[in-house]
Amino acid sequence: MDKKKMDHNIIEYILALLGIPDNTHFDFNYIMDGNWKASMLSLLDMQNIQTAYKVIKFMDEMPGGFLIYHADGNEEIIYANKALLRIFKCDTMDDFRKLTGNSFRGIVHPDDLEDVEQSIQEQISNSQYDLDYVEYRIISKDGRIRWIEDYGHFIHSELVGDIFYVFLGDATEKKRRYLAEHASLLEEKSKSEQKMKDLMEEYVKERKSINQEQLRRLEVIEGLSINYETILYADLDHDKILPYRLSIRTERQFDQTLQVRSFQWFVTDYAKTWVHPEDRDFVSQATSLAYIREKLAEKKTYYINYRIIIEHEVQYIQLRIVNVGNKEQLSQIVMGYRRVDEELKREMEQKQMLEEALSGAKLAINAKNTFLSNMSHDMRTPLNAIFGFTELAKKAYHDPSAIQAYLAKIETSSRQLLDLIEKALEISWMESNDIRITETECNLQKLLQDVYKTVSAHALDKNISLSLDFSDIQHWDIYCDGDKLKQLLFYLADNAVTYTQNDGEVHIIVSELEKLPNNFASYQFMVKDTGIGIHADFLEHIFEPFEREKNTTFSGIHGTGLGLTIAQNIAEMMGGQIEATSTVGEGSAFTLTLRFCIQQSPSLPSNGPIDLTALLADKKILLVEDNEINLEIQTALLEGLGFTVETAEDGAIAVEKIKASRPGEYSLILMDIQMPIMDGRQATREIRSLPDKALAHIPIIALSANAFESDKRLSIECGMNAHLTKPIDIPALLETVSRIFQTLATNT
Repeated sequence: MDKKKMDHNIIEYILALLGIPDNTHFDFNYIMDGNWKASMLSLLDMQNIQTAYKVIKFMDEMPGGFLIYHADGNEEIIYANKALLRIFKCDTMDDFRKLTGNSFRGIVHPDDLEDVEQSIQEQISNSQYDLDYVEYRIISKDGRIRWIEDYGHFIHSELVGDIFYVFLGDATEKKRRYLAEHASLLEEKSKSEQKMKDLMEEYVKERKSINQEQLRRLEVIEGLSINYETILYADLDHDKILPYRLSIRTERQFDQTLQVRSFQWFVTDYAKTWVHPEDRDFVSQATSLAYIREKLAEKKTYYINYRIIIEHEVQYIQLRIVNVGNKEQLSQIVMGYRRVDEELKREMEQKQMLEEALSGAKLAINAKNTFLSNMSHDMRTPLNAIFGFTELAKKAYHDPSAIQAYLAKIETSSRQLLDLIEKALEISWMESNDIRITETECNLQKLLQDVYKTVSAHALDKNISLSLDFSDIQHWDIYCDGDKLKQLLFYLADNAVTYTQNDGEVHIIVSELEKLPNNFASYQFMVKDTGIGIHADFLEHIFEPFEREKNTTFSGIHGTGLGLTIAQNIAEMMGGQIEATSTVGEGSAFTLTLRFCIQQSPSLPSNGPIDLTALLADKKILLVEDNEINLEIQTALLEGLGFTVETAEDGAIAVEKIKASRPGEYSLILMDIQMPIMDGRQATREIRSLPDKALAHIPIIALSANAFESDKRLSIECGMNAHLTKPIDIPALLETVSRIFQTLATNT
């Protein structure tokens, strides 16, 4: 009989003997002479009975606990030796059975039972021949909790079925020493007390922990793997490289497997196989041991960008190398490879955008520098004339005709200087978006006649034939921003006169192209001249600010080069576009196309111009101005026209004078804006709020150096009737006053 079978039989003999009542104490002679002898001899031979009896006596006297229980059912206890009873503080087997419910389940602490049984089952399934091992707590008869080390083995017996026999040892003191030592270490580390649960969790973690340095390496590699298609770990000291992730390129170096290779061999073969010939030396140098250690001694990581060739296609790759080992030793590194085609493309596009922006900024700076240079020249030219002719006029006091000629030239130069300033300000208004389009009732015929009248004086000075043709217009009364349209057409016509030689021709042709739905019509405005013309290469820049084909010195023509820019901006705000054609030496043509809404019920024409002299006779104009020079000039000009003028140095004085006046005493107020004590707008609000309606509705015209569109808008909003700019333009002032009184008369 083999040893395994013999041991199995011995276990059955023991189990048979354990089936005897009161088997805690065995009397071998009683067993053999008693009633059991016949039944025992039918199953066991005498020698095996003696052996089984000796084994039972040995188990009963052994210092460690020994337990046999059924593996199935309720796991009932078959046998427990005296040492196990002592561990549980039980005097008899009956006490032990009562304490545990005669079941292995009753032995184990309830909180540990599930884990213990699961651990035993897993160990049995892995190996049915080895002893299984578990640790768990018990509750002894005196209520104390103790720790047990359990070494068990599972067998199948024909006599009693599936059973466990278990060797148990009291591990309480061992566990306490371990926990005390462990708690001491944790106390030194954390300097704080922790509960038993935390200690147990730390104990479990400690058993399952792995090398922390290796864990950090894996975390670095995993982090890189998010964006990198190839991840390699290298040990430089031992010339080893291990792949973590491979791409279509690096698979070749590792035969598509994660096997260890020589680092030096890999970087050499990779550069020779994949890297673009022009980048090969650079990559070889950047991946050499000396270069890697030099760069990583400075910082934790570095990268390089280079090109590779794959299937005749050039791709951009970034290699990042990270030090994941000891900084002083610089041995362990991680290498990450990823494609950066899109990133480099975006970088190149951004670089191109920056270069274009820089180029545009330089062009703008150059254009403004050119403008400032031209402005300096063009401003000094009329200033020189003003100063020069002023000196000549002083010396010609005995010659009135010469003085008149000098004054006329001074006036012309002053207007040239004013034109420069106004156009420069106009550009500033448009760049600051301080401009709006306001559509009101407008008569196109009157507007064109005003433009013609304004430009004709300039044309007459050069003996230029100026014509206006609007025979193709069917609908004269429209809705538009008349001031802006008039300004736009004036710039086009004045530009044509400016760049046309003496005795030339300028034609203004206006046509109504077609009637559109919703009472709209399309109008075309063309300004043609026989001037000097524009070269083709400059024609595309003609509307750019500060641009002139030639400056004043070379062309002999005075101008800022801003008029066409302003005209184009106004055209775009009105929903139109100006097109220019030109032939050098023959002339130019500027064509503007706009759409306007046609008035369905045009306003009736007025009864004709108002006689201001008669209207303002025996009435006073209140001139509000804080600057003494302006006050003197404006008073003299107005009195020279036959008006009676009374002055006020600030807004507060003006308000008091109006309050103290009788209705009709003052016919008009010319109001400055910026003044001490009370500004012009506040003074206007005070006047408009007077209880006497006749005084509250006196016409008020702003006369200010504030010339922005927003300034004009604020003047109207505070209650003024109109806003005019300084220096005072007598014809414009008279026209504005006439229009205001005509409107008042019509409303009355």
